[in-house]
Amino acid sequence: MSKYDLIVIGSGPGGYVAAIRASQLGMKVGVVEKAEIGGICLNWGCIPTKALLKSAQVFEYISHAKDYGIEVKDFSADFGGIIKRSRDVAASNSKGVQFLFKKNKIDLIEGFGKLKKGGKVEVTDAAGKKVDYEAKHIILATGGRSRELPALKIDGKKIIGYREAMVLPQQPKKLLVVGSGAIGVEFAYFYNSLGTEVTIVEFLPRIVPVEDEEVSKALDKSFKKSGIKVLVNSEVTKVDTSGSGCVATVKTPEGEVKLEADVVLSAVGVATNLEGIGLEEVGVKTDKGKVIVDDFYKTNVPGVYAIGDIVKGQALAHVASAEGIICVEKIAGHHPEPLNYNNIPGCTYCSPEIASVGYTEEGAKKAGYEIKVGKFPFSASGKAKAAGATDGFVKVIFDAKYGEWLGAHFIGANVTEMIAEVVAARKLETTGHEIIKTVHPHPTMSEAIMEAAAAAYGEVIHI
Repeated sequence: MSKYDLIVIGSGPGGYVAAIRASQLGMKVGVVEKAEIGGICLNWGCIPTKALLKSAQVFEYISHAKDYGIEVKDFSADFGGIIKRSRDVAASNSKGVQFLFKKNKIDLIEGFGKLKKGGKVEVTDAAGKKVDYEAKHIILATGGRSRELPALKIDGKKIIGYREAMVLPQQPKKLLVVGSGAIGVEFAYFYNSLGTEVTIVEFLPRIVPVEDEEVSKALDKSFKKSGIKVLVNSEVTKVDTSGSGCVATVKTPEGEVKLEADVVLSAVGVATNLEGIGLEEVGVKTDKGKVIVDDFYKTNVPGVYAIGDIVKGQALAHVASAEGIICVEKIAGHHPEPLNYNNIPGCTYCSPEIASVGYTEEGAKKAGYEIKVGKFPFSASGKAKAAGATDGFVKVIFDAKYGEWLGAHFIGANVTEMIAEVVAARKLETTGHEIIKTVHPHPTMSEAIMEAAAAAYGEVIHI
């Protein structure tokens, strides 16, 4: 029986990062993976979707080339080519993780991993052969999958999840997107930009409901301007797939309506992968589909840990990676700080992009803070005007008493590349006045952060 210091079940951004950090700290590491190395993120999530969205952005640039003084004739979107590029990008990244495994002397154990008592992991390979491995420490990093609603059973053809949405054999003429979180709005933007007629159905009162209300309103306005239909306070109660396409029955505030589409995309969240991994047999405690862990990801069973989508916190790749590093550093006897889940950036890569961190304005008020709020519109930004990207704004929220940076909410071009400034500043306990006095380069989109901070304190120059 092969023995390890650490076995990680799952090779997504939580699992593979934990494995590499553990190897750096001198541990003998094995990683169990039943599918592609890199997990959902590299193969069916973060990376391939960004490749699709880049193709959509390039197509939009060409479509509006005249706005930049350039004339382009006879162009079209090659849907099959766009899908192929996305898959190639994903495959390249997966190979990159394979290289990192070899570089760090990490053993890849192919198959389905299941916990057994006594610090063992049973791995069943594709042929059904079972082999036991032993480890002092075992990290569960099994991730998640598309959540299914009773009225939206995914069949992979007419009612699809995010995986199928990335590899459709042909571009649909009409697409119904159920759910307006990051996955829903990203695919809505992608398909709409290529000419598909898109309708979004959202159960809650506004799209991207976890974001600041002003951001939601701005995206709603932008989507409707682009021709995307948005139905909020609405629910798909059933879908008839008996014909050539789909007919969805949607309950709206104005009454029941029927919507026709070639394909229905279910984007209503993520379900955790906890089935069949031996939790019950070993006695690992769970609650509402999540493994119960402490601040350093220890479960109630000695030597067993859990990270990523299957534990508390946001189901995001960068969260899983941070959790994995904290977990293995604690195992190695280091003294890492617990993760601050209120300083996790969230990014949505539709157009305009959305990026946020910390409290929303409403959340800060509910938490009892007296606040100062500053906003700077990209319509007042020289760089945004030069780039032809004036939609959106930067909004910042400070504690009026001490100047603590409570939150930031961006919507606009490339804002996902800007949010890390706020995350770092909040980690360093930077105040609003310090941001105002931090010289930002001109002309850049990031100047809007300084200007928004100045607006909060009545010192803004350019509006």
